[in-house]
Amino acid sequence: MRHNKKFNHLGRQAAHRNSMLANMAVSLIKHKKINTTLAKAKELRKFVEPLITKSKEDTTNSRRVVFSQLQDKEAVTLLFGEISSRVADRPGGYTRILKTGFRLGDAAQMCFIELVDYNENMLNAKSEKKASKTRRGGKKSAAKAETVEATPIEETPKAEEAPKAEKAPKAEKAAE
Repeated sequence: MRHNKKFNHLGRQAAHRNSMLANMAVSLIKHKKINTTLAKAKELRKFVEPLITKSKEDTTNSRRVVFSQLQDKEAVTLLFGEISSRVADRPGGYTRILKTGFRLGDAAQMCFIELVDYNENMLNAKSEKKASKTRRGGKKSAAKAETVEATPIEETPKAEEAPKAEKAPKAEKAAE
């Protein structure tokens, strides 16, 4: 029976698995996005998110705990500097997994795992979406209403003039 055996061993011994997850976490911290299999990404998320949470509190002890897991000074410096400042107000969920399809060789499901606060495309789309949406539905925000009023409306040619020009030749043909 497999009572309380909750994590994926990934077909590796414990030392190999821990080294692999540490290396993947260092790559994720340095590059902000990595391509891997779905099973590894799910295990990496469980490995790296507590480290990011630990990095919010910049103390000697938390640096030592994180370094004992990662074994990379550059990654620890990046984590406690740049990354912890970006995720300071986020209560959790620092990573995002995006499925990309299946690998040709063995049909393993592939995905990207990335740090949420570093995907510029999704951040821009999210800010645009939030600006246009209101909670109550009907009312626009004051800033957006001013923008709409401030934009000049170009006058289009009158619809009556164009059809008259076309009707004149038709009337002559009918008269002949």
